[in-house]
Amino acid sequence: MRAQTIDVRQSTGRILCCTVFRTGGRKVLSKGHLISEQDVGLLEDEGMRQVWVTELEAGEVGEDEAVLQIASVMSCGTVEIRSAAGGRANLVATEPCCVLVDDELLKQINCTASTVIATTLNFSFARAGQRVATVKSAPFAVAQSELEALVSMIRERGPILQARPIRRPAVAVLYSDPVAGDRARQLFENVVRHRLERFGVLDPYSISVVEEEESVANGLRHLLGSRPTAILIASTTAPAGPEDVVGRAMSRIGCSIERFLAPVEPGNLLLLGFNEEIGVVSGPGCFRSTRANVVDLLLPPLLARYRISGWEIGSLGHGGLLC
Repeated sequence: MRAQTIDVRQSTGRILCCTVFRTGGRKVLSKGHLISEQDVGLLEDEGMRQVWVTELEAGEVGEDEAVLQIASVMSCGTVEIRSAAGGRANLVATEPCCVLVDDELLKQINCTASTVIATTLNFSFARAGQRVATVKSAPFAVAQSELEALVSMIRERGPILQARPIRRPAVAVLYSDPVAGDRARQLFENVVRHRLERFGVLDPYSISVVEEEESVANGLRHLLGSRPTAILIASTTAPAGPEDVVGRAMSRIGCSIERFLAPVEPGNLLLLGFNEEIGVVSGPGCFRSTRANVVDLLLPPLLARYRISGWEIGSLGHGGLLC
C-alpha cells in the first residue's frame, strides 16, 4: 500500500487518506472512504484539485472488510455487528446480557500489528443497545496472510467474547440474624432491592430466618423450591469460613462450595456455592451500602446462568479494589 497525492479527477476507486471538511467544519468525506465518481464532484465543489489517496495492493484486505471478518468470528451470543467509519466494527448487545471475555486470547490478538479489540470488562452487565466491543484495524489495509492467521487463531481458541443473555432473572433472598431474621430484613431490604433493580430484577422473593444451621438450611430449601436464578444470603454476621453456620447450612442442603474469600474490596468474605445450576452467594457486609462490591461483580454471570469457578473469582484481584 502506497499513499500519493493525485488529481481529483483520477481518484475514482482509490481510498481517501484524510478526512475532508467543508468550511465551517462539516465533514464531507471520511478517511478510508472509497472514492466514487459522485465523490469526485463533491471534492471539486469544495475547491479541491488534488487529493491524498492510496489503493490496495496484491495480498492486502481493506480495513472495513478486515474488521468485519474479525468481528464475525470473535463473539457469540446476543450481539450484532455494526460497521463504523475508519476501519471499525462495533459489537452491540441485542438484549440484556452478561459479557464474558477471554482475557488471554484478547491480549494475544492485541499484540499483533494490524488489529486491536477493546471490550467491556469480564462479567460486566450490558443492556440492549449497549456497545460491548470495538474492533479497529491499522489504517486502510491489513495483510491478507496476517488476517487469515488471526481469524484461524480465534476460530481455534475462541470466542473472545460471549454475550450470555439474561432472560427472566429471578433472585431469592434469605435474610438472617442470630436473634431475629426480620432485623436483617429491616436493615438490608432497601439496599438489596436497589442493587437488584440495576440488573432488571424486580420484587425478589424473600424470607427471614434466625441464623441457626437448621433454620438457614430450611430457609434455603424453601427458596430453592421457587427455582430462582440465584440466591443471596443477607446476613448480619461476618462468618469466618464455610464451617460457620451459613456454610454448614449450604453444605447440608447439597451445595458444593466453590469459593471462600475473594480478592475484592468490599466483599472479601464472599462465600459462593452451587446447588445444581443455582448459585448461592453469601456476601457479609455487602448489603449495608449501595456502593459497588463483589455481589455486583458476580450477579451478571449468575443471572446469565453461568457457573463461576473459584479460579475466575481468584482472577478478580486485578481491579478488585472497588473503593
